[in-house]
This record gives sequence, C-alpha cells and structure tokens, in this order.
Amino acid sequence: MDLWSVILAGSAIILLYYYLKRKDKFAKHGIPCNKTIPFVGNLWKVIFSRCTVFEMVDELYKAHKEAKYIGGYEFLSPMIAIRDLELIKTITVKNFDHFTDHRGMRNNANDPLFTQNLFFLKGERWKEVRNVLSPIFTSSKLKGMFVLMSECAKRFGETLASLPTDQRTVELKDAFTRYTNDVIATCAFGIEVDSMKDRKNTFYVYGREATDLSGWMIMKFLLSSYLPRLAKLLNMKVVHPKIENYFINLVENNIKQREEKGINRQDMIQLLMESKDKLGPGKELSIIDITAQAFVFFFAGFESTATLMCFSAYEIGVNPDVQKKVQEEIDQVLIACNGEVTYEALMGMKYLDAVINESLRMYPVQPTIDRVCTEKFELPPTLPGAKPYIMEKGDSLVVPVYGILHDEKYFEDPEEFKPERFLNDGKKEANATTYFPFGLGPRICIGNRFALLETKVLLFHIFAKCNLIICPKTTYPMVLNKKTLGIMPVNGFYFEVQPREK
Repeated sequence: MDLWSVILAGSAIILLYYYLKRKDKFAKHGIPCNKTIPFVGNLWKVIFSRCTVFEMVDELYKAHKEAKYIGGYEFLSPMIAIRDLELIKTITVKNFDHFTDHRGMRNNANDPLFTQNLFFLKGERWKEVRNVLSPIFTSSKLKGMFVLMSECAKRFGETLASLPTDQRTVELKDAFTRYTNDVIATCAFGIEVDSMKDRKNTFYVYGREATDLSGWMIMKFLLSSYLPRLAKLLNMKVVHPKIENYFINLVENNIKQREEKGINRQDMIQLLMESKDKLGPGKELSIIDITAQAFVFFFAGFESTATLMCFSAYEIGVNPDVQKKVQEEIDQVLIACNGEVTYEALMGMKYLDAVINESLRMYPVQPTIDRVCTEKFELPPTLPGAKPYIMEKGDSLVVPVYGILHDEKYFEDPEEFKPERFLNDGKKEANATTYFPFGLGPRICIGNRFALLETKVLLFHIFAKCNLIICPKTTYPMVLNKKTLGIMPVNGFYFEVQPREK
C-alpha cells in the first residue's frame, strides 16, 4: 500500500469516527434521527435525486411529531431541525444574538458575488450592510419603483395578449424570468432591457446561466454551503468568472457614467453609491460589494420571485373560480382608476393579496430557514425524559418552513388552495406564529415587500388582458421536481394564454 493510500484510508477512518461520535451524542441526549449514510448523512437522497433539500427536511419534520427538534447530518456536519413553534421563535427572535448567521459560503475573494452579498454576510458586516440596504425598501422608495415595475409589466401583458394563435402555449417560468430580469435591470442595475423582444440580451442570458440551479450547479452549491472549506480548497466557484466580470464591469461603468454626468436615478445602485463611504474607515463599500448586493436581488428575482409568480399564476389558472374573482377585482380597480392602476389602488386589492399569500403558503420561497450558532446555547429537552442539548458555536440548525405551512395542525386542509385563509376571519389561521414564508426575525428576507409588489404588479397586468387555460402540457395535479434545489413542478408551468374579450 503506497503512502497516499495510507493517508486516504486513515482520513476516512478519522472522519468515520468523528461522524459516529457526533451521532452517538444525539442518541445520548434522546434526540431522534432519521436514517443516514456515512459521509453524506441525510443528504443521500438529495445527491441521488430522490428528493430535494426541503423535502429531506420535511421528512425529518413529519417523522417525529412528538419531538421539539430532530437530529440530522448534512455530509459530516450535524444539524438540528427545529419543529416546535415556540422554540423557533426563541431562536430566531428572542435569542437572535446566538444565531445571527447563515451557514456556509466562507467570505473569500474566490466567489465574491456570493460570499459578499447580504444573504451570506456574517456578524457585524451583515448588520452594517443591511442598515445600508434597508432604506431601499421603504414605502416611499417602493412607490417610486412601482412606476418602473408597471412599465415592464404592462409591456409584458400586452406582449402575451398579442401572441399569434399558434404561439399561445407558454411556459410561464421562462416568460416570468424575463419580466423579473427587466425589473431587476431597471430597479437594481439602472439599465433598460426588453427580454420579451430581445430574447438573447446578455443581461438575461448571463443571469439565467448564473441562477440555473440544476445538475452540477446543485453539487457546487451544496458543497459551498455545507462544506465551505472543501469548496475553497477545490477552488470551486458558484458564479462563472465571465458572468462575475460582466456584472462587475456593468456596475463599475454605470457608476462612472453617473458620476461623470451627474445622473441621479432612484434605484439600488444610486443608494449604494451614496452610502458607500458612510460605514467608516476601512468599511467602505467597494465596487465588488455593491455588485454583490445588486446581484443577490438579481438571483432572488430569477429564482424565488419568478417561482412565486409562477405558482400564483398556476393556482389562478387551474382554479377558474379564483381566476374569475381575480379578474373581477382587477376590472373594478381599472374602472375606479380610469384605466391606469395606481400604487394605492394596487395595495388595496385584498383578494389578489390573499391569492399570493396562499400561493406562498403552499409553495414558500424559503421552504427551509437555516441558522448557525454563534454563541453556545442550550436547547430544552426534545422529549419528556430526555436531556437538554448544548449547541456549540458553529453548529447549524434548520427550520422546516414547508412542513409547518403544510401541517394540518396549523392549517385546515393544507393541501387545498384556499385564498380565503387570508381574508377577514380566515386571517386568524394565518398569523405570524405559523406563517413565515420569507423567514422571520432580524434575518427575514429584506426584499420581501419588493418581491410581493413585483408579483402583484405582474399578475394585475396579465389577468387584466389575458386568461390562463389548462392545456395538455400543464402539470395538473401538481407534481414537484426532485432534481432541483427549490420548489418546481416536474415539467414546468405550461398554459394556453387567451386574450380577454374587451
């Protein structure tokens, strides 16, 4: 046996010992666990495309209904899945200072657009950058962005309504990512594109490539999240260098042009430009920092927000009674506003709100929430007679959002689409304790109001001009894809688009 074989065998034995020792710790504290496989843990089904990450966590949630939390493994890293609502609130809100960070994505120069954006920033730097970004999402700023969104959405709705008869079968994810692309381009990067007409513009093509979380991209993302040291050792990048350079150059040239010509535009780039020197010496926002913050909203727009739009439109399309009510509300607003919807009128659309909120319940944009322990913390016993469990600094936990939102204990008939849950008396069923599709606590998604507005504007203009009709390619009933990181149907979101009669 040569030296390398000895080293590899020895390393494997050490890792296996470490794995079994930590697993034994769960058993000693009476913490239930599901089946695991050495070195990959509970991720074995994800790796072999038998389930998604959130479905793996959902299995933990459903398997031990009597427990406050469950033990699991992500590769060699132990993980606690919290299922008790009061404990979730304690961790994410009351004791947030013990769980301030997301896991993985070590901050380094190798993958700056991912490691230096708000989602993956840690500690004090996260707090500083979040304070800089927060003013972007005030009501007054969103009202200004509403105008930019409306221009994109109105153009988009008109394009769909005017499709030739032989082109009316549309895959909504492809179509809606073009809309979100254009909205992010104008609201975050300060540039104008029309991705429905110019279907291969560089901004869209590179964005699509960067956010394609399938195949090898899934493995890179998993390794970067769960084994960040290994990902760094392997020089693994989530964002391809050509895409990274494109967006950095785009932002750098945009800023240079604004400074030279005195251009002032109410968007994310402008606010970050004005704030880049306000954090104090040595903390200034660099071009890469600014690009990373704009890029994370680009990423969220392509995946999370576009998927929310798709599932909302899907449920409207497969439920004719819901579609009728949505269009009646839209028509009433158009009459009241003389044909041009205002920000205030859109915000007053209660039924459309309820449809979007129910879509978020069934298909949450964050089906799991993760946190890393930043200070030692004692969890109460998971079961009567069990021991308290000490979480050490660096240990991770997840909140099974999808499982909670689909639990009949909290939502009656959870697999049925019922917008009425969010109307009048139904709201008591959907409160902040049980309903948190964007996360909760100080690390709740900072752009959630932006995403909801962007979605509402799009759905308004689509259903003002079009009907969605089930076609032979529609995935109905819904079957989720097990080969993606997020929530997606197996065959996309296909519908026939019909222009409404005037």
